[in-house]
Amino acid sequence: MKLQLKVPNMSCGGCVSTITDAIKTVDANATVQADPQTKTVSVETQSPEATIKAAMAKVGYRPN
Repeated sequence: MKLQLKVPNMSCGGCVSTITDAIKTVDANATVQADPQTKTVSVETQSPEATIKAAMAKVGYRPN
């Protein structure tokens, strides 16, 4: 499943690393592409959307 998420408080490369690591904890095989300029995160995953969003929120990045 491919998810396209807006993350308003993502602003730098450190944010991208934190978000990517959080997603990889719930799906090690996920493909994550994040762009702090557009504040979007694209995720190709087998995990449910709610699980991905919860992992991101847990590290301080609540997607819209």
